[in-house]
Amino acid sequence: MITNKKSILRLSKYKKALTRLHSMGFKKVFSDNLADAIGVTPSQVRKDFSIFDLSGHKKGGYLIDDLIHKINKILGKEEVEKVIIVGCGNIGTALMRYNGFEKEFIKIVAAFDNNPAKIDNDSQIPILPIEEMHDFIIKEKIRTAVLAVPDQAAQHVVDILVNAGIKGVLNFSPLYLRVPEDFIISNVNLEVELEGVIYFVNAMPTSSEKDSEEINNE
Repeated sequence: MITNKKSILRLSKYKKALTRLHSMGFKKVFSDNLADAIGVTPSQVRKDFSIFDLSGHKKGGYLIDDLIHKINKILGKEEVEKVIIVGCGNIGTALMRYNGFEKEFIKIVAAFDNNPAKIDNDSQIPILPIEEMHDFIIKEKIRTAVLAVPDQAAQHVVDILVNAGIKGVLNFSPLYLRVPEDFIISNVNLEVELEGVIYFVNAMPTSSEKDSEEINNE
């Protein structure tokens, strides 16, 4: 099923909220509960669920176990998804050390880098020469990659990934990358995101400005 990215992201958030509720002993949930949990309206929850044919009862709510199972199926979490990381700098290394992927049925099976000093076949997640990446992807039937390489190498690397059969990339490069129309690419630009947060923080009125505004309104 192909749908818009925001709906898929909300679906993932619903699943996390459902998992928390399940761990607290809840058996059923209502759209109002999920709306509060992820910061949307109840009507948005029902709209998203209708897109994915997730049904419940107006008065009886949704069975949490059933919802988690169906959402996992939609998100492709019934089987472990093998993923590679390309680029073992700060971001790539941090992702390799993150231990939360496996509970989401995501397994980082290898990382690749062009720096000989970083190559380590015996580490928990093997770090291999980037020259071996194309054949590894084909052999292991990898469909998804994380791209964390320097800007100047990003387009060349993504071309290799596309040619090897990768279907989607989480891209930490700030560059616009040319990929086929049916290729899924999700761009994560940490600098832009942080700049946005800083802008809105600086745009907020200070305490003295708020006090002055309140006095003027009296």
